[in-house]
Amino acid sequence: MPLSVLLCDDQPILRYGLRTVLAAEPDIEVVGEIDDGAAVVRETVARQPDVLVLDPQVAGFAGIEELREAAPGVAVLVFTGQDLDATLCAAVHAGARGYLLKNADDTEIVRAVRSVAAGSTVFGSRIHTRLGRLLTRPAGSGSATTFTHLTARERQVLDLVAAGASNSAISQQLHLAGKTISNHISTIFAKLRVSSRAEAIVLAREAGLGRDPNAPAGRAPTWTPPAPGRSPGPRAAMDGGHHRAAAAGMSMRR
Repeated sequence: MPLSVLLCDDQPILRYGLRTVLAAEPDIEVVGEIDDGAAVVRETVARQPDVLVLDPQVAGFAGIEELREAAPGVAVLVFTGQDLDATLCAAVHAGARGYLLKNADDTEIVRAVRSVAAGSTVFGSRIHTRLGRLLTRPAGSGSATTFTHLTARERQVLDLVAAGASNSAISQQLHLAGKTISNHISTIFAKLRVSSRAEAIVLAREAGLGRDPNAPAGRAPTWTPPAPGRSPGPRAAMDGGHHRAAAAGMSMRR
């Protein structure tokens, strides 16, 4: 079955661009669009998509937190024009699994949708530096006493989670059943007093976990920027689609 995606943005032209980019992928289906923040939780619970692509200015971060309880199986991918530390931190702590800026290209968007649906945490390539700084603040010294309330196996699992690995990847690497990994992660969440993977990653990376010793300092997990020369993203699709629709005398679906 294709991945189901629900879009939430109050700008019809942006929704059109996203829908155009995602509909071009045979394994992705856009199952609906929302332009009213008050309807986000209700529509998401009713439709149960794999991924909700959401502008937090429409629904607010409280809506993301509410969705954690009402629709825990839905991965929230924040799609925003706000390139701010406070917005990024609020998204992570609200429980968003991914964060993209609205100038992301189509390759980034498609890859992010697939990744968050698979259980990974994704951050757009354009905020690598900011995220790396937030996650490598001096307060996170990674001392030997960090997370002493976790067992050795739980710490090992958390380290892989912080590196951006999905449950299936952790299962393969540690040669453990997927259910065992899920149980470990649930226990880790309880011990860390967090309720989302993104929150656990922030805490773990502040403590020095999840970093490839061969990777440059401050590099964010799970993301490989697309190769240069790829198509320019949803705005191109929006512009072209808008002109074609206007020429044909059509109005874009809301």
